[in-house]
Amino acid sequence: MTPSISQQQLYRFLEDRFACAQACTECARTCAIRASLVDPDGSERQERVRRMGIMCAEVCDATCRVLCEDTRQDEDAIRVRLGWCRSVCLDCAHAFDAYPGAESSAATCRACAEACSHFLETLG
Repeated sequence: MTPSISQQQLYRFLEDRFACAQACTECARTCAIRASLVDPDGSERQERVRRMGIMCAEVCDATCRVLCEDTRQDEDAIRVRLGWCRSVCLDCAHAFDAYPGAESSAATCRACAEACSHFLETLG
C-alpha cells in the first residue's frame, strides 16, 4: 500500500466519521424537539412517538459522543454502537411516519441511519 492511498483512506475514514457524527447530532436535536411537541397526556400512539423520539435522541447523542470523543475505542464496539443507532433511528422514523406533521423528523432519522450504514461500510 502506498502512503498516498493510506492517507486517502485516513481522510475518508475521518470524513465519514465526522459526517456520521453530524447526522447523529442533527437527529438527536430533531428527535428531542419532536418529542417535546407531543402531548405527554395524549393517546397511546402519541406516547409511542414521544418515547421513540426521546430514545432516539439519547442513542444518537451517545453515538455522536463516541464518534467525536473516544478515538481509542475498539472497532467492534463502534460497529455495535453504529448498528444500534441505525436500528433505533429506523424504528423512530417508522413511528414518526404514523404521526402527522413529523415527516421531516422521519427523514432526519433515515438520514442518520444512512450515515451510520455508510460509516459501517467505511470500517469494512
